[in-house]
Amino acid sequence: MQIALFQPDIPQNTGTILRLCACLGIAAHIIEPAGFPVSDRHFRRAGMDYLDQVSITRHDSWAKFEDWRAGQGYRLLLFTTKAATDYRDFHYQTSDILLFGRESAGVTDAVVEAADARLVIPVMPGLRSLNVAMSAAMAAGEALRQIRNPNGPQDCGPQD
Repeated sequence: MQIALFQPDIPQNTGTILRLCACLGIAAHIIEPAGFPVSDRHFRRAGMDYLDQVSITRHDSWAKFEDWRAGQGYRLLLFTTKAATDYRDFHYQTSDILLFGRESAGVTDAVVEAADARLVIPVMPGLRSLNVAMSAAMAAGEALRQIRNPNGPQDCGPQD
């Protein structure tokens, strides 16, 4: 399981997601260009000392990320408000990459087309979306829950 960020532009969100990756043992990918340098104090503050504990791969462009992904054979799951499939109804695999778009603009049409699946985290009518770091945490939590227990919750029934 891996998380990829497409051209992130808010350093605090990126730092928070990288901290999440460190804590959950998930590799992270940043697809450039990012809207801030990795020396940004907000990025560093949000990631705290966890940034040294996460495996981060930076890709110079979408094309280079796609070349790498194709070589690995990983499935790409795009989280977007424009999807119809509820993220809780999707069946995750250990080789999935959970992809989140730029906070200000989402992803390009090429990214949408390249995704193996497009998933949505439903929100109340009239509201646009959740914070990207919150979305990444929810998505990673559901994906890891399924992978660790692929048959879903088990009801052991009453104990005698």
